[in-house]
Amino acid sequence: MLTIAGIVNAFGITVFLTPVNLYDSGISGTAMLLSQITPEWLSLSIFLMVLNIPLFIYGLKKQGGAFTICAIYSVIVYSVTAWLITDILPVDVSIASPLAGTDLLLCALFGGVISGIGSGLAIRYGGAMDGIEVMAVIFAKKMGLSVGSFVMVYNIILYIICGFVINSWILPLYSIVTYYAALKTVDFIVDGLERSKAAFIITAESDKICDELQKEFCCGMTIVDAKGGYSGQNRKMIYFVVNRFQVMKMKSIVQKIDPLAYITLNEVADIFSVNQDKN
Repeated sequence: MLTIAGIVNAFGITVFLTPVNLYDSGISGTAMLLSQITPEWLSLSIFLMVLNIPLFIYGLKKQGGAFTICAIYSVIVYSVTAWLITDILPVDVSIASPLAGTDLLLCALFGGVISGIGSGLAIRYGGAMDGIEVMAVIFAKKMGLSVGSFVMVYNIILYIICGFVINSWILPLYSIVTYYAALKTVDFIVDGLERSKAAFIITAESDKICDELQKEFCCGMTIVDAKGGYSGQNRKMIYFVVNRFQVMKMKSIVQKIDPLAYITLNEVADIFSVNQDKN
């Protein structure tokens, strides 16, 4: 899967983004900018490995050996595939995308989505495609930022630099579209397309509500003892996971039995159930 991730990511970058000089995010985008302003022999593939691999090695202690090896492998596959597409295969990606031509919006959207699929697969299967995530994990807390905020700040600075270097803001602005498309795609790949809702139900009628929910949805739930911080009254808190189509039915059942029940909903993804067979 890491091999597929590297190939897919390279396809999105080299076929849709680099032909029209759009920029990916993070270290990949930095490599794309450097490859444009340096001699031709310093290709995208070289910069990807030169910039990414030292960061992964630097983060070895923080991320662990297995992650570092998987991440370096993903980047090598990405770099080699990018080199094959741009320099070896009979595909002209020098002045326009073979599939989307010079349409910047199509290139930004499809390049972002396809590269996002590659990055998402790499993360889901234990690796990474961009060393910026390692930098974020190491330095974000020291700077008082979240990992997501660190990556966002890095990309904003990158796109501003790109604008000044190429003396135009059209491509950096379209690159933001690429970044957003890739970010949302990574979320879908890593967290899953099927999002569910985790309901926390605080009620004085836990037995009745549990019975009705079990009859309606044929699934279990968890009951936790709770105590009101203001009233001091004992309550039960029910933890119950439903899909988005079941939310309204669940709320209707709870409110019918206990109109004073307190319900909060959180989005969850990738729900796992481990069954142990005792012989």
